[in-house]
Amino acid sequence: MTARRLVISGRVQGVGYRDWMMSRARKLGLDGWVRNRVDGTVEAVVDGDEASLQELLRLCRRGPPLAQVTHIEEDLSEPPDEPGFHRRPTF
Repeated sequence: MTARRLVISGRVQGVGYRDWMMSRARKLGLDGWVRNRVDGTVEAVVDGDEASLQELLRLCRRGPPLAQVTHIEEDLSEPPDEPGFHRRPTF
């Protein structure tokens, strides 16, 4: 498994993006976390099998109905410290 760090830009705050992402990640059996950032982006670390990671990335490019994703920055990351998928406080 290879964890990824995502920074999602666009209209992604105030549209339910974090809850939407938590739901999708949990359904795909992924571990990690998601949080808003003070710069208006959403940051996440996700870990799991490659097929599930790619499916979540595909879904994240669109996001929930009110979101407008303009860019997703993707980097390799250390795996999350705990199992499951969680929401973290804004950073």
